[in-house]
Amino acid sequence: MWQQLTLSNLRLYQWRGGSYVYKLVGLLQAWRQSSWLLQWSEAIGALLLATVFAVAPFVSNTLIGFLLIACAAFWLLLTLSDPTRPAQGWSPQVTPIHLLVFLYWLINVVATGLSPVKLAAREGLVKLTLYLLLFVLLARVLRSPRLRSWIITLFLHISLIVSVYGLRQYIFGVEALATWVDPTSDSAGLTRVYSYLGNPNLLAGYLIPAVSLSFAAIFHWQRWLPKALALTMFLVNSVCLILTYSRGGWIGFLACIFVFLVLLVYWYSVQLPPKWRPWAMPAMLVSSATVVALAILFVEPIRDRVASMFVGREDSSNNFRINVWSAVLDMIRDRPITGIGPGNDAFNKIYPLYQRPRFTALSAYSIFLEIAVETGFIGLLCFLWLLVVTFNQGMEQLKRLRELGNYQGFWLIAAIAGISGMLAHGLVDTVWYRPQVITIWWLMVGIIASFVELKIEN
Repeated sequence: MWQQLTLSNLRLYQWRGGSYVYKLVGLLQAWRQSSWLLQWSEAIGALLLATVFAVAPFVSNTLIGFLLIACAAFWLLLTLSDPTRPAQGWSPQVTPIHLLVFLYWLINVVATGLSPVKLAAREGLVKLTLYLLLFVLLARVLRSPRLRSWIITLFLHISLIVSVYGLRQYIFGVEALATWVDPTSDSAGLTRVYSYLGNPNLLAGYLIPAVSLSFAAIFHWQRWLPKALALTMFLVNSVCLILTYSRGGWIGFLACIFVFLVLLVYWYSVQLPPKWRPWAMPAMLVSSATVVALAILFVEPIRDRVASMFVGREDSSNNFRINVWSAVLDMIRDRPITGIGPGNDAFNKIYPLYQRPRFTALSAYSIFLEIAVETGFIGLLCFLWLLVVTFNQGMEQLKRLRELGNYQGFWLIAAIAGISGMLAHGLVDTVWYRPQVITIWWLMVGIIASFVELKIEN
């Protein structure tokens, strides 16, 4: 039953043989064979993807949108020109993750058609489609270990620039662009860094996967100088994330590091003496809990911010979220099956009808509530199914890479940990929907999908 639920035994070649959609593949293959430019198709795709991640923290959402359109158009061109009879050793590009992503998109199409604000929902559907097409291009290009490492390395260098600027803001001071700290709390005088992203919560969401990937680079990069650079990236990203004083970001950071350490123990446990293996995981858990407890007990700003999570409505941020969540639950209760349609434009048109006085909001402040209000429980169940399939495929491929001793497995560990951290952060925030963050989310999912049914090179 588990294998059926996670689509582990799905025979994709049978689906390809009977799919009308798949018959579109190869319409332009004759033109591709004579095209000099498409001989470098994977490199061009990698360049487009690299451009997205290189400029995302520094440019407007509109420019990011144009780049996403370019990525989508290029993926469509490659797909229509793919050979119908691929060479031996070719790896299928459709994985169980792809099928769940496609199902999730179809549910959003239905939600758009049934939305009470169809025009606004249509705009949200267009944005979602661009993000999903970014994922399929990522899953295709990242099948190459060389291109995968190159794109990840580029992202890590960009995140280092973002984090260094955030540290500069903390050292020299920076003016808050909004009321991010309750003025009546003990944390009222904190400097919350936001770097180039303009919001500390958004910066925290951006840095969670950067922390995970830089941690993995310490183990993946082989020479001492690159390892030292990776360690620097990990420390700088981690410190900058902490200095955002984003409580949701801290939850995501802890979840990311915890999952990473668990998978790291899993990876190296086979190399330990048999009598030490049963103690490896408990030792990691105890030491991690001790570090967190000491930080809470002896670092006053951290202690104050953590304490504010448990004071309920006494904290203005908590009170704001509770009121927004109450209104969102009312919205879900009225349209529980297919929701109001995707996108923040649809949300902004419906939410004022339910909002509590003086508690305006641009989103549900929880990605799970946001998905439920946009696509109903059908969309939420599909999204949860996508997560189950993604994590299952990640663990299956990690087990295989561990048996091979392939260091590409550390990128897989980072992707699983990064997704876990972003989901934990998303429990109490929706920065996940901003282009700077959602593109990195699909990078993490794309890394996992790129390993599925792929012959891994050492």
